Amino acid sequence: MAIDLRAAFEQEPPVLDFIWPGFLAGTVGALVAPGATGKSFWALEAAMSVACAATVESRMAEGDLVGLAPAKAGRVVYYAGEDPEPALIGRIHSIGKHLGQGARETIIENLMVMPIMGKLMDVMNDSKKAEIIEQCEGARLIVMDTLSRIHTLDENSNGDMARLVARLEEIAAITKASVLYLHHVSKGSTRDGQSDRQQAVRGASALVDNPRWCGFVVKMTDKEAQNHTDRVYDRQPIGEDRRKFFVRFGVSKQNYAEIDDDLWYQRHEGGVLLPVKLLDVKLDGGKRRQREQA
Repeated sequence: MAIDLRAAFEQEPPVLDFIWPGFLAGTVGALVAPGATGKSFWALEAAMSVACAATVESRMAEGDLVGLAPAKAGRVVYYAGEDPEPALIGRIHSIGKHLGQGARETIIENLMVMPIMGKLMDVMNDSKKAEIIEQCEGARLIVMDTLSRIHTLDENSNGDMARLVARLEEIAAITKASVLYLHHVSKGSTRDGQSDRQQAVRGASALVDNPRWCGFVVKMTDKEAQNHTDRVYDRQPIGEDRRKFFVRFGVSKQNYAEIDDDLWYQRHEGGVLLPVKLLDVKLDGGKRRQREQA
């Protein structure tokens, strides 16, 4: 059905419904990162956040461990293709240690984690598409972890990847859920320290050009470890030995809202990512330099 142009001109437009800031309901988004960075942990924690929809004021107590502050709770389906069931259970158990009982119960009710490793789930297959739509009926968010596990097309072909994203858009349109797929960046982007760039994605450019939202997770660099600190009392830099515990999340593409500042997370026991406030190691007025020279 065509848009009623007269009504669009004369009436107030509908309020946009966001899964989390910038990620519009019913659209397709991508989360890209190098391997072993923590994107699956981030996505699983984000799925739990949407499942229980914590408020900004009580997000840690209620279950929003990644600090997304989603406005609405909803059913979430997480297709996990990279890890076996025992590993997934271990991750869920580790995350659960940081959740309140109320959040746990809501997540149990609203989140379905589906291990698909070794099950050849091809979304381009019509019968598999129908199965996914049936499983995800009424969902608010669908997570595909990772993209390479849900198709057999040529990842370097723009035509093939445009078709793949279009299929995910079709699933989103029918279910009314947002679809988030996880994907890796290219080896060159990782080598050159450009994993946070929009075009860092591995394969065809359609994988970031066609989705409406694109986020990234990257490890802390050497330079960032020397320039940042989590110690308020003495501003000692994080340093090389501890930088492996910190990752940065940000948004490289967002079509429907302004992009917010990047967020830092610290890796805790079991791999759980929790927000952390990092400071500049430099003190105002050169006090640090004066103290070191004394």
